[in-house]
Amino acid sequence: MNLYRVVQPHLEEFVRHFKWLLTSRDMFRILQDTPPHTLTDIQRAARFYYLQHTCFGAKLEGQTFGTATTAPAPNLLRIEESLSAAHLRLAGTYIENLNWADCIERYDRPHTLFYLDPPYWETEGYGVDFPFSEYERMAALMRGLKGKAIVSLNDHPDIRRCFAGFEMEAVEINYTVGGGQGVARREVIIYSWDRAAEPVGLF
Repeated sequence: MNLYRVVQPHLEEFVRHFKWLLTSRDMFRILQDTPPHTLTDIQRAARFYYLQHTCFGAKLEGQTFGTATTAPAPNLLRIEESLSAAHLRLAGTYIENLNWADCIERYDRPHTLFYLDPPYWETEGYGVDFPFSEYERMAALMRGLKGKAIVSLNDHPDIRRCFAGFEMEAVEINYTVGGGQGVARREVIIYSWDRAAEPVGLF
């Protein structure tokens, strides 16, 4: 949020921070070691942007410098184009800073379709506390929805037990991050409604 608060009135000054900056492991470490509270809002936004675009997998925590032999380094001279593209995608959307369950309850209507992508169970790197009780709460909310919901999660026995009774579709996923070799994983797509009961349209 600080990044977007900064670029709206101070885009030129924000971009100026990258004018002679290169993608460098040493610079990555210097910025990583710089305490954010010692920086101005503009400097903090520039630090955040640089670290996000030069770290492996765009992780928020436990960041490591990311390189690939199959792709060029981030182009720090085209920041305005990247921000403009992001702005175009976000234009026409509402942004809420709510607990996920509060957001569902606020916007649940017969015509609403929710897509839920919570942290995967027993995985790391999210930086968010998401105990199993949250999945149980999600399943309970889905059972009483006016609208519809789709949830994507890792295919784990605990998840299957938690969402028992919902239609599930298992899919094989090949995870690739940073241009590296893919890792095979299995996910489940969970639907809050019976898709087989829907009328089939002709297109």
